[in-house]
Amino acid sequence: MMPTVDSLSHVDPRARIGEGAVVGPFCWVGPHVELGPGVVLDSHVRVEGHTTIGERAHVHAGAVLGGPPQDLKFKGVTSHLSVGARTVIRECVTANVATDEGEWTRIGADCLVMAYAHIAHNTVVGDRVILANGVQLAGYVTVEDYAIVGGLVPVHQFTRIGAHAMVGGGCHVRQDVLPYIRGAGQPLKPIGLNLIGLQRRGFTEDTIHALKQAYRILLRSGLRLDEACASIRETVPACPEVDHFVDFALATQRGLSR
Repeated sequence: MMPTVDSLSHVDPRARIGEGAVVGPFCWVGPHVELGPGVVLDSHVRVEGHTTIGERAHVHAGAVLGGPPQDLKFKGVTSHLSVGARTVIRECVTANVATDEGEWTRIGADCLVMAYAHIAHNTVVGDRVILANGVQLAGYVTVEDYAIVGGLVPVHQFTRIGAHAMVGGGCHVRQDVLPYIRGAGQPLKPIGLNLIGLQRRGFTEDTIHALKQAYRILLRSGLRLDEACASIRETVPACPEVDHFVDFALATQRGLSR
């Protein structure tokens, strides 16, 4: 099935457009862009730079993808942006390529990025992530799989948000947010596990119970980080989720929101 390009759009002849892709009116697609099969660009979408958009992704009106990073260190080198398959990019979202030669900004598959969100250079967003309206991810941020970030949340550069975590709207994320938890307040604090999210995604009761134990030790015992993690290793039944919880905590560079 041939791609469909509206006559009111500009698509550089060097761009690679997949089968069944649709480019609506008043779009601009640059020479180094690759649109996968079935990608839909609504009206007034600009895709530039070395940008790859995966199959059946849908980009809504006014989005700008692949623009140069808002970083004074950027020297016009070749860097990249990728958007995963079936991801939905809503109105007026911006996402930039990375700062240094050969590096990437990545948005995973099956994500929902709501209107006016910004994804800065060198940020990595995992699969099935939801970023609500107006989320602002600074450079070098990591958002792991299945995380949900509420509206109007600014996230400080180099900060990580763990898998299956949920961050409440309007919070300032200045330090790492542990996997599997809910965070809210000013300053942001953990307010329990993301129990509903874990249950909906099929986590077993044994796994959830182990995560509750790990949560209490790390966040309620008063132990130092290294002591708490050692205690979790010794006393909590081992499972991949608890291992990730501990490894994430020990790897922090900016400190944990706890």
